[in-house]
Amino acid sequence: MTATTLAQSRAFAVWWRDLERWVIPSSVLLGQSLPKGWERVRVGSLVRQVTKRIKADPDYEYKMAGVKWYGEGVFHRETVRGDGMSAAYVTPLVTGALIYNRLFAWKASFAVVTPEFADCYVSSEFPQFIPDLSRILPEYLYLFCTRIATIRAVNAASTGSSAVSRNRFKEEEFLNFEISLPPLAEQKVIIARWRKAQSDIAAAKQRIEKIQSCLHQDTHRLLGMAVSNNYILPKAFAIEWRSLERWSVEFLGRQLLGLNAKEAGVYPSFPLGVLCNGISGGTPSKRRSDFWNGNIPWISPKDMKSDQIYNSQDHITQKAVDEGASLVPKNSVLLVVRSGILQHTVPVAVNKVDTAINQDIRAFVPKNGHKILSDYLADFLSAQQGALLRLVKWSTTVQSINKEELDSFPVPLPPLPIQREIVAVVAASRKEIARERTVAETLARDIDAEVEALILGTKKVKEAHA
Repeated sequence: MTATTLAQSRAFAVWWRDLERWVIPSSVLLGQSLPKGWERVRVGSLVRQVTKRIKADPDYEYKMAGVKWYGEGVFHRETVRGDGMSAAYVTPLVTGALIYNRLFAWKASFAVVTPEFADCYVSSEFPQFIPDLSRILPEYLYLFCTRIATIRAVNAASTGSSAVSRNRFKEEEFLNFEISLPPLAEQKVIIARWRKAQSDIAAAKQRIEKIQSCLHQDTHRLLGMAVSNNYILPKAFAIEWRSLERWSVEFLGRQLLGLNAKEAGVYPSFPLGVLCNGISGGTPSKRRSDFWNGNIPWISPKDMKSDQIYNSQDHITQKAVDEGASLVPKNSVLLVVRSGILQHTVPVAVNKVDTAINQDIRAFVPKNGHKILSDYLADFLSAQQGALLRLVKWSTTVQSINKEELDSFPVPLPPLPIQREIVAVVAASRKEIARERTVAETLARDIDAEVEALILGTKKVKEAHA
């Protein structure tokens, strides 16, 4: 039998729409050989599932854990008494085990249990598997599980009553997956390459944090303030807002910005509502087709991802503006005042074109009588995240900032040359941050592609080791 005949005899047919159900990519299915010393085996032959369960003690407090999406690790969800749990049994976490979330495995919700979670527990929705260390290392199994090819297969193999929140990836499906398994020595090389990239990415993020810290210090220095970091602030300050007229701007500045008499800055401060006209937004009727898909940007929190805004995901028509929608002139300052994002961040931006805004945004238009640059105001407010977060009101539905409290927020007003200097300093720092983010994103993208190639055997391990 010739080589050609032998190859033909091994042929088979599959529907291309069904290929995503296979972990091994189409190139392997069509006959690509594995690197020397590698083998193709079932995951079930490499691991054993943790079956130990503990009946929940009503009087005991359990530290319950979960698994983050996108391979970002285990986390402590909550501490709950046994009598407050819905599950009758819990499973203790096992250090070194691979764990995943059955409901969100298709979101790459896989992790290796690290020692700091050894005292935590999980429900039955988080199966654990102990690798046979003589054949496979936990981190290599984790890398395999979080590859694009694997996640596509996980998604295809997940079943349930809902395409999202009830789409379970069952253990038997996981155990039947095939994996391209290199020798332990080559697994270690792949893991070391991945760890090095993760370290480089973390270093880039640390450089970003350092730039941001220096930026806040430079802003305070230019304003004559001695405050280096206003993010760590207590929330103990409270007054009756109807009595605000008896409080000076200086007093508010000391309380809201965390400044003492010597740190209040060399420039006078004014309430934000004195320096600017505030504009609240709204949503034109969705039942009016003539209000939507026009050419006027309509800004909502999902668009507040940059310090300067030129466009939006949604647009309204001039008809909507003519019939009541507020139009915000360009070079105004926009703040998110109602959104879940206010749990940790108050987005601030300058609109560089005329825009409309929804009810979750408040716009501030500098008044003609006050010499304040919108870019300076936005930069100052962005640097005061800690103080702004103190204004956030928490509820069971969504976080928000009261209009009157925001309008009373004190803003130092230095001369225009100082404002321009602050804007220039901030712009230079943002360029540095953008460069470092590009470095981190490139590293993350490259290591994902490299690990994918290494695990599939399309790139030789010795090339990564070189």
